[in-house]
Amino acid sequence: MPKFWETITHPAFIIIYVVIIIAIVVFVVISMMINEKRFSAAAKRLNRTARELEEEHIEEQSEANAVSRFSMLKLYDEKRGSLPQETFEENITLSQFCEEFRIFAAARLGLYYDISVIREFIAGLAVSRILILQGMSGTGKTSLAYAFGEFLENPSVIIPVQPMWKERTDLLGYFNEFTKHFNETLLLQKMYEANSREDIYITILDELNIARVEYYFAEFLSLLEIPDPEARYLEVVSDQWESDPEALKEGRIKLPENMWFIGTANNDDSTFAISDKVYDRAMVLNLDRKSAPFQASGSRTVRLSAKRFTELAAEAVKMHSVDRENLDRLQKLDAYLIEKFQITFGNRIMRQIMTYLPIYVVCGGEELDALDDIIAKKVLRKLETQNAAYVRSEAEDLCNFIDATFGEERMLRCKEYVRRIARSI
Repeated sequence: MPKFWETITHPAFIIIYVVIIIAIVVFVVISMMINEKRFSAAAKRLNRTARELEEEHIEEQSEANAVSRFSMLKLYDEKRGSLPQETFEENITLSQFCEEFRIFAAARLGLYYDISVIREFIAGLAVSRILILQGMSGTGKTSLAYAFGEFLENPSVIIPVQPMWKERTDLLGYFNEFTKHFNETLLLQKMYEANSREDIYITILDELNIARVEYYFAEFLSLLEIPDPEARYLEVVSDQWESDPEALKEGRIKLPENMWFIGTANNDDSTFAISDKVYDRAMVLNLDRKSAPFQASGSRTVRLSAKRFTELAAEAVKMHSVDRENLDRLQKLDAYLIEKFQITFGNRIMRQIMTYLPIYVVCGGEELDALDDIIAKKVLRKLETQNAAYVRSEAEDLCNFIDATFGEERMLRCKEYVRRIARSI
């Protein structure tokens, strides 16, 4: 053992030990330096990759902005300057307008409507931007609205409502995050076009109550209540791109003042009841029976601007004030309905009555016929929500009151409607 210790502690061995330790230290230092260089190079590669990815993303975004997400609206912007000059009919009365439309529908399209239906249709459009056509299948609801577009030389847009519709995107479309393009619906395209034109635009919401109108059409209903048409804007997208169409302001589109919405409604097990919110804002036209064919010749189209149509309606209201006797009768009926059924006309319906009656008269009809029509559709329909037994017991008394107030041969629709409600509920 002492000899072994002397051997390993010999100066020669100690020198060897020192050399080995130095070699290990040098090896470790060199390894650390190499690893540090490798790490630095890897970090630089990662940083370069991140920068490249960011640059690629910016480049992709720039390319996306350069190509508009609204391809159809941009296409309209490009061709708008080459569209022909608009020319419109100026020298026509509302009465002539109704007659010409009736003859056109019969002669050109084989669609026959009583002149009273045409007057109600035109007067209803003059009162509200929303018109509901309801009645039995096959009575020509969609055809009437379609024919009107043909008559105006501006074809109506037919939008088939889908049962799952719940919000405005179902009508206007949506932005696809994957393709970076907006799915533009036909309605959105026509709204965009209408904002740069003066024509009357008709949008048909076919079977509008197959989904809940007050859901998918809610924003339209609210905007149409705003008195200033220039303040009616719908949000299409939440941001704005440089390549967006010219008339799209901060992702919003103006609800065109020259667009009317005509909904066709069926009342069966597959549809929803239309709420009072919708009925109160809209005008209603009942198509309960087919009209007899008649000989029609000399038909023509009439291209009337929305502005001129509105002027004709305003002139009618100014020219023909509602008869004082009929106003007194109306007040008596209102008081009776409040006392017996707790229903009343309301300010909105009264405004509609005061507008509808003179326009219907200027269209060629009689004031009491117009009053009979609008009271049955807008006021007496509220009886359907009353207690069934009570309405049945009071129905004949109400009809007798109408006879005593307006005359036995007048207000036939109102009396027929009351008796029909009494039988059905």
